[in-house]
Order: sequence, then structure tokens, then C-alpha cells
Amino acid sequence: MTPRRATFLPSGPLVKRKPTPYQFMLDALAPLSPRTRPMFGCLAVYIGDQIVLFLREKPSSPVDNGIWLATEVEHHESLRREFPNMRSIQLFGKEVTAWQLLPSDAPDFEPSALRACELIASRDRRIGKIPASKRKRKSR
Repeated sequence: MTPRRATFLPSGPLVKRKPTPYQFMLDALAPLSPRTRPMFGCLAVYIGDQIVLFLREKPSSPVDNGIWLATEVEHHESLRREFPNMRSIQLFGKEVTAWQLLPSDAPDFEPSALRACELIASRDRRIGKIPASKRKRKSR
């Protein structure tokens, strides 16, 4: 008789993961080996050390649903030429935010989202930030 391995199950309730919003974005970025991490009820997408996107789909609060681009204010004007429906995140309560939104209810949402993937793949410096915690570690 072959000995059986012990199987350990989690003692708490099983956590049901939410479906990945806008899966087509991760599919488009697949050659870059993106990493994802749940953050603030969204899904953060990293390429290497940079956070490049948040994917947000909250039916209970749809105002800022869509693709959040990690960028800086200095790049807004040039990015707006690429993404005419891009705007600041309203949830932050500021008129202008560094993070910009490609709203999911915009008529050009999918083409704009895929164009953002193309810019990320070409290493466009306008999209992507190294999170503060990583910047501190690198500077030491």
C-alpha cells in the first residue's frame, strides 16, 4: 500500500476572487510578462519595476471605471492627443490628477486601451511609474 500525503486545507472561508476586469489588456501585454496585484479594489498591473495601469470595474461605483494610466501631469497634453477621452480620476477629488483614466463608457474605450498597451510595449516614457517604495530601495 502506498502511503498517502497529508492534504492541508485552509481553515477559514474560501475567498472567491473577482473576475479580472478587462482581461484583453493582460492578453495584449502578455509578451511583456505583466504581474498583477489587487490594490484598492482594483487590479494593479506591473511591467518590471513599474506600475503601468490599474484596471477598475466596480458596478456599485462606476464613475471611474476603466483603465487608469500611471503618468505625470507633464505628459497629459501629449497623451490627450492620443486619447481624446482621457480625463483625471474623479474619486481623488482633485481637478487634475497625475493618474489618468480611459473611461470604460467612452466610445473609443477598447481601441484606446489597446493603444495604451502598444505605448507600454514600446516603453513610452509617458506611461509607468516606479512606486515610491521601490524608488527608496533603489536609492539606498
